[in-house]
Amino acid sequence: MLTVIAKVRARPGCESEVEAELRKLVDATRQEDGCLNYDLHRSQTEPAVFLFYENWTTRAALDAHAASPHMKAWGAKQPGLLAHGVEISLYEMISAAPWL
Repeated sequence: MLTVIAKVRARPGCESEVEAELRKLVDATRQEDGCLNYDLHRSQTEPAVFLFYENWTTRAALDAHAASPHMKAWGAKQPGLLAHGVEISLYEMISAAPWL
């Protein structure tokens, strides 16, 4: 299993539009092969900061997600909406998952 933390910071004044665009990604992504969960969060202390917590069965599934039409469309919108690029961190679970 591969865990992804993706952090997004909206440009000032673009917070609502960024939230709307990120919400669009949730349903489409959750239907992708290999997606275990894809959860969107918003910072309680910095309203311009959003975070995805994702789990994927394999790196190949994550790569397919990155190449999906909805992610490519989101990528084209990022320069005008975000303060900087998306910060992505990849993790590997090293403890046993309680549901396995």
